[in-house]
Amino acid sequence: MSTVENTTPFNGVASSTIVRATIVQASTVYNDTPATLEKAKKYIVEAASNGSKLVVFPEAFIGGYPRGFRFGLAVGVFNEEGRDEFRKYHASAIHVPGPEVEKLAELAGKNNVYLVMGAIEKDGYTLYCTALFFSPQGQFLGKHRKLMPTTLERCIWGQGDGSTIPVYDTPIGKLGAAICWENRMPLYRTALYAKGIELYCAPTADGSKEWQSSMLHIAIEGGCFVLSACQFCLRKDFPDHPDYLFTDWDDNKEHDAIVSQGGSVIISPMGQVLAGPNFESEGLITADLDLGEVARAKLYFDVVGHYSKPDVLSLTVNEHPKKPVTFVSKVEKAEDESNK
Repeated sequence: MSTVENTTPFNGVASSTIVRATIVQASTVYNDTPATLEKAKKYIVEAASNGSKLVVFPEAFIGGYPRGFRFGLAVGVFNEEGRDEFRKYHASAIHVPGPEVEKLAELAGKNNVYLVMGAIEKDGYTLYCTALFFSPQGQFLGKHRKLMPTTLERCIWGQGDGSTIPVYDTPIGKLGAAICWENRMPLYRTALYAKGIELYCAPTADGSKEWQSSMLHIAIEGGCFVLSACQFCLRKDFPDHPDYLFTDWDDNKEHDAIVSQGGSVIISPMGQVLAGPNFESEGLITADLDLGEVARAKLYFDVVGHYSKPDVLSLTVNEHPKKPVTFVSKVEKAEDESNK
């Protein structure tokens, strides 16, 4: 394990404008959610002991990002092996709210940190790729469901709606998230900018070198701190399966072969890389964030303020939940009829 830092020594007293933030770059314990929670606990405790007030985990840390999983999918093909694989994956997902969420809230409270956790959420038998938010008071603040899963993810994850696009106004800054390739969606980014995001969390499964360019651009475009958290995984971290296609860049099938190379990074609103990227190992990526940098960055460019052009370009965001079924009770029907 390695630790990448850009910090000053922690003396137990936090500055009112300086926030220490940590990204956890680590692998899920696949098919073992309790063990994954224990692993998360270890890293949260370590980050908090180093003075961090914000801890960010990668996409799908709880439940697992199913890199290389096929789920037996092919056009017009249905098979039992794929169904069994999905059954295991569904079993590793968590209910929100639920006991695992309560456990994470407790960890945030005990360690006095804001916590952003990537998780696979199950709602009935549909799964969602979700970012969960927790406060230092041990409260579950809410969630963001990934709006648009990427490529084959759409076969196993549902799509989020506008009802879960939060930006939380906290004492350490305005906190929100975009998951993986949502960060390539200019309109979604604009919605977050319009809500005043300052601590832009980007849990991801994209460990490519090209991803770094996207994160740098978002930090400058949004005038915000960007914290991109990606898992670092070896082939041996995944369940053994001969059909997995882990990467399109390396055919190494050794147990110690890297199949998710991390690249977690923290970038300032001025486009300065504060910590990372780490492409080498599991570990913590930590930096001190001066919130005064946000105002400095906005002097010349405020994407939804003085540099916007609403008479020509504007965005409408539908924040209403989209439910497939709405039930009207018999009592309500009776009351409606009595009022006619």
